[in-house]
Amino acid sequence: MTNEYYVYVYIDPRNFEEFYYGKGKESRKNAHLAADSDSEKSKRIRAIKEEGLEPIIRVIASGLSQHDALLVEKTLLWKLGKQLTNISSGHYAENFRPHDTLHLELSGFDFQSGLYYYNVGECETRNWDDYLKYNFISAGGNERWRDGINSFKVGDVFVAYLKSYGYVGVGEILQAACPVRDFKIDEKPLLNMDLACPNMGNSHLDDVQCEHVCSVKWHKTFDRVNAKWKPKSGLYTTTHIRASLDKQQPTIEYINTEFQLNLKEIVR
Repeated sequence: MTNEYYVYVYIDPRNFEEFYYGKGKESRKNAHLAADSDSEKSKRIRAIKEEGLEPIIRVIASGLSQHDALLVEKTLLWKLGKQLTNISSGHYAENFRPHDTLHLELSGFDFQSGLYYYNVGECETRNWDDYLKYNFISAGGNERWRDGINSFKVGDVFVAYLKSYGYVGVGEILQAACPVRDFKIDEKPLLNMDLACPNMGNSHLDDVQCEHVCSVKWHKTFDRVNAKWKPKSGLYTTTHIRASLDKQQPTIEYINTEFQLNLKEIVR
């Protein structure tokens, strides 16, 4: 039987407060009654029993596949997360808005596209001048950098940071990343172009080590000499290739001012 899962709740009979959600099948919902640990859930159950009572256990959704049970469980955990004794936030956490962010507009929730920081990571296989000339960004060299650039989706907006200089561009992803050997401009291979970085084709046959390239539309750029930066100001940087700017309001405001843009109007 595939739809044999259910979602259940534990309720405190002293105040009818819901304090634990779970998913399971068969007798799983009763398993916590005998648990003996220092978890908040077990402490609550013991406190109830010490008063001669038993937790109220109710199945609130049944006949579910495991996938659907996990999703229902996560929905309930998100709704009442701070009032519960669940330790885990549950599956599908990345699909739910973080708590304490209702005062913010978040990419992926309030906007279909994302607003990100992008680390140029200039080195022997990539150069900011090539990005400006040929309208692309790239990353590679290992799985971490490859996966970072591959996480960009069409429509995502990013702020480019060049180490030792500052913020140098605001762009929009036009095409998801592909290995540099497959990237073309007007049907011409990028590796045949007059590049400032002649080593961009290093390891071009290795899908992990090679550069992966995204086609972009630039909304505003600066050469490295005119990069925007304010020392000791707390502006956001990281060694990651890609990172969300959702909670970096001071950095967003700085970019808006220095680039004379409104990032939230660009993000759709």
